[in-house]
Amino acid sequence: MEKNKKRMKMMTLDQMKDKDIGEIGTQERDKYEFDLKMEVLGDMIKSVRKQRNLTQEQLGELIGVQKSQISKLERNTKNVTVETILKVFKALKANVRFSVEMNESEFKVA
Repeated sequence: MEKNKKRMKMMTLDQMKDKDIGEIGTQERDKYEFDLKMEVLGDMIKSVRKQRNLTQEQLGELIGVQKSQISKLERNTKNVTVETILKVFKALKANVRFSVEMNESEFKVA
């Protein structure tokens, strides 16, 4: 073996994200985490729609939007409203649960 070969350092996925994207709480990391969640949401909508044997056009008709809106939603377009997401899951007869986490920082009303 060559003496000059560098050893690869083992890292966890979280360590890699911290190093390459930024630590939790940084703007870059927050954007990455948001984009990832939107991608998962789009994939879930597409998966449930297909399980229900619906086309994008049929799902759009159920909630009153064009096929292109469903396509954008499934492709993880970020400018979608919570109202649209709720309509989609209601049309798909799927339960949705939202979780809100409160930071421990001080809250003041002006």
